[in-house]
Amino acid sequence: MNSDFPRVITLLRKERGISQKNAAADLGISQALLSHYEKGIRECGLDFLVKTANYYNVSCDYLLGRSPEPAGKTIQYDDIPDFDPNHKEKISAGGASGVMASFNKKLVINALSVLFSLVQKTGSSTVLKEVSTYLMLAVYKMFRVVYSANPKNDPNFFTVPEVIAAGSSAAAMAVCEANASAAAQGVSVNGGDTAKESPDTLITANSLSEEYSGSASSLLNVIKNSEARMHIINNSEK
Repeated sequence: MNSDFPRVITLLRKERGISQKNAAADLGISQALLSHYEKGIRECGLDFLVKTANYYNVSCDYLLGRSPEPAGKTIQYDDIPDFDPNHKEKISAGGASGVMASFNKKLVINALSVLFSLVQKTGSSTVLKEVSTYLMLAVYKMFRVVYSANPKNDPNFFTVPEVIAAGSSAAAMAVCEANASAAAQGVSVNGGDTAKESPDTLITANSLSEEYSGSASSLLNVIKNSEARMHIINNSEK
């Protein structure tokens, strides 16, 4: 099959609170065989793939990791909501690169809107502050990259010298990530508050799609694209 199938069918079963024994019985196979499928020890046939898709009410593409959305939809530009409903993004300028810029901009903006909503649900001002600062630093880093594209741009635009900017901003981002992660997991940082465990912070692909509609597609695609990039890097190092 592929490496995504075992992970996805295990995730779906656990998200729905179904025991492996009951899922196996419902799918007409032994628990031992389902365990092998979930561990990736054995590959299933097409009939079982379709049966599993029907059982969990998801698409085969989702089970195989081809789509980040349970329904298996391939996201299109017009499927992504405009962040500002009064302003329709113009995609004609710049040809293919203009289309890509507009598409990615909408993906990122909508993904961030979902992220900030989820951050607020943690009930932690520490998580909110650290996540916000991390993202500001990421924008800062990439702005400096774009700024450097023209050697005539004055380096005095920034107060931090270029020679240390990349390392310093990366270090600051690492601290933000560590503090946010600690607070999210209930560990206080410098006396700050921590995240509150609640049903509102229980996240599944279905819950995102139901609550955030079109914006969830952006986040799910950002996750898929990001992990695809990481897999490329990891595989190149082997």
